[in-house]
Amino acid sequence: MRKTNPRQASNTRGRQSNGLRPQRKSPQQTNQRRGRQTAQHGTPKLRIIPLGGLEEVGKNMTIFEYGNDIVILDMGLQFPEEDMHGIDYIIPNISYLKGKEKNIRAVIFSHGHLDHIGAAPILLEKLGYPPIAGRPLTIALIRHRQEDYQKGSSKLLKPITVNSIKNTFSFGVFRVSFFQIEHSIMDAVGVILQTPTATIIHPGDWTLEKDTTGNPTIDYSFLSRLKRPTVLMLESLGAIDIRQSATEYQMKQNLEKLIREAPGRVIIGTFASQIERVGWIVSVAEKLGKKVALDGYSMKMNMEIAKKLGYIKAKRDTFIKIDNISSFPDTKLVIIATGAQGEGNAVLSRIITDQHRHVHLKKVDTVVLSSSIIPGNENTIQRLKDNLYRKCDNVIHGQVMDIHVSGHGNRDDIAYVLKKIKPDYFVPVYAYHYMLKEAATLARNIGFNRNNILVLDNGQIAEFSRNGGRATDERVEADNVFVDGLGIGDVGNVVLKDRQVMAEDGMVVAIAKVDKKYKVVGNPDLITRGFIHIKTSDKLMAAMRQVVKKTVEKRLAKDRPKSGDDWGMVKGAIKEDLTKFLLKETQRKPMVLPVVLRV
Repeated sequence: MRKTNPRQASNTRGRQSNGLRPQRKSPQQTNQRRGRQTAQHGTPKLRIIPLGGLEEVGKNMTIFEYGNDIVILDMGLQFPEEDMHGIDYIIPNISYLKGKEKNIRAVIFSHGHLDHIGAAPILLEKLGYPPIAGRPLTIALIRHRQEDYQKGSSKLLKPITVNSIKNTFSFGVFRVSFFQIEHSIMDAVGVILQTPTATIIHPGDWTLEKDTTGNPTIDYSFLSRLKRPTVLMLESLGAIDIRQSATEYQMKQNLEKLIREAPGRVIIGTFASQIERVGWIVSVAEKLGKKVALDGYSMKMNMEIAKKLGYIKAKRDTFIKIDNISSFPDTKLVIIATGAQGEGNAVLSRIITDQHRHVHLKKVDTVVLSSSIIPGNENTIQRLKDNLYRKCDNVIHGQVMDIHVSGHGNRDDIAYVLKKIKPDYFVPVYAYHYMLKEAATLARNIGFNRNNILVLDNGQIAEFSRNGGRATDERVEADNVFVDGLGIGDVGNVVLKDRQVMAEDGMVVAIAKVDKKYKVVGNPDLITRGFIHIKTSDKLMAAMRQVVKKTVEKRLAKDRPKSGDDWGMVKGAIKEDLTKFLLKETQRKPMVLPVVLRV
């Protein structure tokens, strides 16, 4: 990992304790009298409002509010699940901030992964472009994403670049500082927010790298000396992971061996955001006299950004264009591509399906999947592996060799950090609910006070006053906002359900024509998509026409429609009767769209 100088310990030392800090009496108990007095005088409270990242993996965004001052941490997106047909991605709901835009002092970004910056272009625009703060690479990636969203809009950004991890800032009442963490992208930082009633410690996404002797390379104990009470908001994605993590050293040894000994081309699928790892692979290829071809829009753009910042250093002739790979021997080629998650339009998927114009898999190729599995993508990645194994004899992934190091701490790492930081309060974040509960159980097992562990839902507000902290029953809107093409928030759960029905069982359009005498004209017309093959289903189609015709005739015999609502009841009857018939005859439930034409 790329190192920066660790933040020095705060000059304000906390009280000394022989055990874990949470074993002491909680602030609720020790400060009850003072808390009642300050509450009567209306002392502001620190409110923590998570808008995402507490019921899913991704969509990370948290509001910190004290009086009229608001600081926001991250604005991430979530990738759609397999049943979210047509959805590009999901972003947080920021309804709570409507009317409070002028109170936003800054948006701080912990690092440049999409689950932390992906929603920034949309949300910053909606909030009137408040100041943003982050490390150089993070700010550069946000600028680039902003330009992708709307050309020229990056000029509207108000960036505050954190050039040194020792930088401190004051945003209203919030005093903001940073500390070194390790993650799978350069310039990732932990964030400290000091307020009059509590000090927030938020590492963002993190992992615990270890040296060759197995000892952590960063000692977080200096965070235990920050002003009390402290609130540790710790990413807990690895709370259920009991596996021993490979070290960065082991991963690099294995990857270098694969690249050196490969009998043909080396094709590496990884995340475009793994800039440091891609840069290291480039340096290894250069050392071994091999050429590197990058493919995938985000892969090439991220590397260009990193090179401009001086984070990636390589000879110009080390890189070749993907359409020029046929000019070099296979043994001299390393191809680094996007698509290790099995995304349909990504480079690796196009290579596997022979849809790539320049890369066609050979049995002798070595294909390396150097990425972890994003929760929810398990089936897609399994299909990707199956297809790779059919076409290539040398497929390497994390289950057969340590060629990837997770950017997230495991269960033991979480316990280590808790013991080192000794927070007064523990708030597990950035994971599914059951993972948050597992992290809470882990904390209790190592001595934390149950009352000082807050497991929140998206939208649930936690409050910290001088008499302590608590999870309140107050909630703000925090439902999903779906982005579908240029549409933002115009696709709801009903639309998604309709898409799922059509994807699973297809669609039937039933068209009945009615004359001025309220008689059905001829046989109804039927249009189907994704339901049955019309040419081989004559009997079923004839029966469907009869169901529609009889339903309309029966309805018109009872009452002659006079208004649009009356005709709506006729269409509702068609939908109900035809749906029941098809379910009985086919055990399928396609979407039925009834149409009544007056002729």
